[in-house]
Amino acid sequence: MSVVEKHNSVSSIEKDAKDSRIEHASPDNDSDVDFGGESHLPPPPTLTAEQEKKLWRKIDLRLMPILTLMYLLSFLDRGNAKLQGLLTQLHLTGNQYNIALPYCIFECPANLVLKRFRPSRWLPGISVTWGIIIYPQLVGARTALGIAEAGLFPGVVYYLTLWYPRHELQFRIGLFFGAASVAGAFSGLLAFGISFMSGTRGLLGWSWIFILEGIATVAVGTLAFFVLVDFPSTAKFLTPEERAYVVWRKKYDNSSVGEEEHFEMRHMWAALTDWQVWLHILIYMSIVGPLYGITLFLPFGHPPAISQLLTVPPYVCATIILYSFAYFSDKLKMRSPFVLAGLCMCLIGFSINISDVSTGVKYFGTFFCVSGSYAAFPGVVAWLGNNLSGQYKRGIGMAVHIGIGNFSGAIASNIYRSRDSPRFILGHALELMFVGIGFICVPIAVISYIRINRKRDAAQKAALENGDAKKYTNQELREMGDRAPDFRYTI
Repeated sequence: MSVVEKHNSVSSIEKDAKDSRIEHASPDNDSDVDFGGESHLPPPPTLTAEQEKKLWRKIDLRLMPILTLMYLLSFLDRGNAKLQGLLTQLHLTGNQYNIALPYCIFECPANLVLKRFRPSRWLPGISVTWGIIIYPQLVGARTALGIAEAGLFPGVVYYLTLWYPRHELQFRIGLFFGAASVAGAFSGLLAFGISFMSGTRGLLGWSWIFILEGIATVAVGTLAFFVLVDFPSTAKFLTPEERAYVVWRKKYDNSSVGEEEHFEMRHMWAALTDWQVWLHILIYMSIVGPLYGITLFLPFGHPPAISQLLTVPPYVCATIILYSFAYFSDKLKMRSPFVLAGLCMCLIGFSINISDVSTGVKYFGTFFCVSGSYAAFPGVVAWLGNNLSGQYKRGIGMAVHIGIGNFSGAIASNIYRSRDSPRFILGHALELMFVGIGFICVPIAVISYIRINRKRDAAQKAALENGDAKKYTNQELREMGDRAPDFRYTI
């Protein structure tokens, strides 16, 4: 049975669950908990489909441009300084350049403090911090930079889950993460232009790349202090009725009673012992390994200026496919088919690159590597975010997911050894290993989710027939989160 057919078999379950949540969410219903500050808001209005789309576009226009710009700048300097004299001036040999890429371990703590320090202060604050970091030693600079930068991606993804319904999330993550693929294209052109400044004031091109892009990052981070908002209930750019509607949609998005918002240590334990977090870490690794490997080390065998320009077309192609995947994934309310499609593209691309073929053919294969890894990545992140309930459990789970998963990026950054040039057989072989892990883990996740959804459907049906529909209190259902009998996993 195909993934689509399996999805159709549980689509009626999700529809029934959604209908029950909407009925339960009537404004006349008294709630036993103040979710998202709803007690300070008017009753949620009834919106038509067109009015709802207009509301989400209004939110998009406020949140997405500044978040996208912040992430674009965080990604802009990766990989290009290497081509502009950094290796020779700092006397880096072998894998020494690759070692200066830490920060995986700081992502989980960053998500834990995001709500306490407020997103409108925390996210711009870390952006300004990494923009001003300058040390004379590369490893020291990258370590300090990593501490500051680690909180951006998991923090923004978690922040978006506080605003958008789960089946409208991937497109927003796609818009945000698309900045990385745009940066891959734009940074090549920008670095090519900045390279002509090499020698100005006694500095090589790589120094000017870091200086100019650091200045831009500080400027955008400062702007974000004035543009970014915290939560739907406190967003002054929305009317009180609009705030109430967004809070209502989020409350009954993945639960019939709303999800927990306060932090307790059991949320940490629940996230760390959840089987799906660890399975999704392997899926994440299967995409991030190829993504970082091909991003940081695109060996074309050309002079630096030509190599910079040759990076542009693959990233333009990847951006188009990324946005297409994100749009249709939300429209179909499915994640796994698009993750598998990305893995197939990576398989084709790295198989071409490991072969003994001409440089032109390898460059063609690069389009598959870049497009597959970049286009699948938002779906990997959104998939786990969709299937974790409870705000702090989701925040911790996604940070662990991204933080540990990013170690595959650290591995990928060190497998393209200079002595393996020009074919890089070891590097491409290990990337194919990551892809193979994905081909094993994605079907396991899909089958597991389908089985659990079917069991919960059968249990819910039996409870209704036996008149035992009120087996759990609202508080018990909130505490159960994604283990609650009315929760359905996204496939």
